[in-house]
Amino acid sequence: MNAGVATDLAREAVQTILLAAGPILLAALVVGVVVSLLQAVTQIQEQTLAFVPKIVAVLTVVFLAGSWMFGRITDFAVRLLGNLDRFIG
Repeated sequence: MNAGVATDLAREAVQTILLAAGPILLAALVVGVVVSLLQAVTQIQEQTLAFVPKIVAVLTVVFLAGSWMFGRITDFAVRLLGNLDRFIG
């Protein structure tokens, strides 16, 4: 495996990971910022108030976009295994 193939493989792997994890991370980020602003405005510092909405948002995103995320990861794995001889040789 030469450096170009390894670089392309690493780039595609990172891109797939970011695309698959992006919706979950974005939902957690948005909910976290909203809850933090709410806590700052109301001066309520309850830990479960920050934790529970994030879990609900993440589970909702996984439920709604889980098949798409799984499809992206599966497509990458199929392409990787299909071109295995190119990577090894």
